[in-house]
Amino acid sequence: MPALYRTLLVTSLCLIFLVGCKSADKVLFQPSISALSTRLPSLELTVDNGPLANSAGAWPEDPQKLFEREVRMNLTDPEDTARFGYAKLVVTEAATNRVGRALQAFQLATLMTPSLLGLPLEWYQTDIKAELQILSAQGETLATYSGVGKSRIKVAMYHGYSQTQAPRLADLEALRVALAQIKPQLDLDAARLRSALLTAGPINHGTLEAADTPENGSQNPEPVTVKAETTGK
Repeated sequence: MPALYRTLLVTSLCLIFLVGCKSADKVLFQPSISALSTRLPSLELTVDNGPLANSAGAWPEDPQKLFEREVRMNLTDPEDTARFGYAKLVVTEAATNRVGRALQAFQLATLMTPSLLGLPLEWYQTDIKAELQILSAQGETLATYSGVGKSRIKVAMYHGYSQTQAPRLADLEALRVALAQIKPQLDLDAARLRSALLTAGPINHGTLEAADTPENGSQNPEPVTVKAETTGK
């Protein structure tokens, strides 16, 4: 009987815990608040999830959604039928860790009572490194920027997130921080890139593929690469 009572109590507390957590829906795809001083012309967007595709947190379409909102709201002119090049986001490194497992064991041993008082159950921590490539309509790489992002999302009642939401939010928050770190680098080149993209003209179907074929004979120039020196958080 005591064992059954303990099981029922823990189950009930876990359900209360899930209901009492904050919702991540409003912040999942929220872009940063700052925009480029000189916006780029409308661009075609692509995302390579890289190692983030193997994450148990972010959904496969999540990085694309976040990147699209960031670009449309902060980096480029309003949507146009003509696209003057490409913006490609590549996630090159991604790792997520759960921190505080010992604290979780303590919570379970005390029937989750500390959680009812707001004590965290654990944290999900994600580290990401990403690159942003800007290409002309002909597929020439005009610039490459890199940034790193780190997140630490708390699993807790009242002021934290549930265990089902926290891993996903941790991945997207780290990616958002990496993009925020890339943005000042891009801002320094924005005027030059805008001029180069407009001069190259809009995308024609098949242009990018043609630029990469051996028959075409063209080679991409060396990209301008800017490396970030500090982490986002």
